[in-house]
Amino acid sequence: MFQEAQINLLDLVISLSNAIDLVSPLLVGHQKRVALIASNIGKELGFSVEEQEELMLAGLLHDCGALSLGERLNLMSFESEDPHRHAELGYLLLKCFHPFYNIASLIRYHHVPWDKGKGEKFRGKRVPKGSHILHLADRVEVLINKEEEILDQIDRIIKIIKANSGKIFNPEQVEAFLSLASKEYFWLSIISSSTDLSNRATRKIIFDIDELVNLAKVFSYIIDFRSRFTAIHSSGVAATAEALAKVAGFSEKECKMMKIAGYLHDLGKLAVPTEILEKPAKLTEKEFNIIRSHTFYTYCLLKPIKGFETINTWASLHHEKLDGTGYPFHLKDKDLPLGSKIMAVADIFTALTEDRPYRKGMSIDQALQVLQEMAKNQKLDFYVVSLLKCHLKDINSSRLSAQEASIKEYQKLFSNK
Repeated sequence: MFQEAQINLLDLVISLSNAIDLVSPLLVGHQKRVALIASNIGKELGFSVEEQEELMLAGLLHDCGALSLGERLNLMSFESEDPHRHAELGYLLLKCFHPFYNIASLIRYHHVPWDKGKGEKFRGKRVPKGSHILHLADRVEVLINKEEEILDQIDRIIKIIKANSGKIFNPEQVEAFLSLASKEYFWLSIISSSTDLSNRATRKIIFDIDELVNLAKVFSYIIDFRSRFTAIHSSGVAATAEALAKVAGFSEKECKMMKIAGYLHDLGKLAVPTEILEKPAKLTEKEFNIIRSHTFYTYCLLKPIKGFETINTWASLHHEKLDGTGYPFHLKDKDLPLGSKIMAVADIFTALTEDRPYRKGMSIDQALQVLQEMAKNQKLDFYVVSLLKCHLKDINSSRLSAQEASIKEYQKLFSNK
């Protein structure tokens, strides 16, 4: 069971960062490597431990505003087209969570060239030094060929970075990079799969349950806002699951845990390209298999977070069925906790009522009929479906209110792009 304790914020951010990078094999580990390069440059420049950690967190999330696979792949070119779009959206997504405010500002300007006002201002706004470090770190990372021996590439990368010193990169920061680049450990640690970022945080932040709810809500925006068809899904699932848990007799803290699980249940869907989520035609078998993988990714991404064991179980088992025909573990009724059964009903109820590229959303009565038929056929828990039916008006009202708030956030974000 979740207990309020010292939660390593870095562990939570690493999980989200890993999820964002799962969308393509070409991107796996990109943000982690940028985080390592940036924090090392900050250390070389004498930044405080707190500033180094902010650089690491910003590096881990710097591409969270790039919503499509095509946009992410474009950013892997040394000279990207319109790189500020995703930086601004990343800023808008993260700044509403207070512990992320500083890193959101670093992300906002992480593609601003140094020679634009000598790096001091961009579009009338002050550019933090950390943003220029992120820019340098990001461009160093994209110059690395993952299929070649890293030490064979050092001279080529150094030559390109030096040629752009005083132009797109801060000369002082380039000098710090060059000092690091002369040491083999710097390069080998960047590309090593055994490098553990979670041990690099010296500060641990105490989160209470309400702060974790707010953080999970920010995560849900990054998960859902990639497509207008999923923009309000997790907020609806979270509200429905929380309301069902309440009428099922869960404690106040457990209900909030259920809300967190609802916000995070589709975390693994960040591995699914937006192009598949928005496909108007029937999915191919290959595309459907990509969709089916998301629950396993959710499970793996949340598993390392100490204290999230119950939340992970409730979140990642939402496509299991009582008769064992669900996925990814094919668990049966006796192996599924009530929280996971609640999440399954909340997810399907919410999904059925939402528009999709290939169909219009069902009415509430139609959705309930589908759920009752699934319960009859041993797919969903009869008790949970009965709770939904008995409290349908109040539960649906909670869902609609949550989704209305989310659509306002979605519209506000995209009107500011």
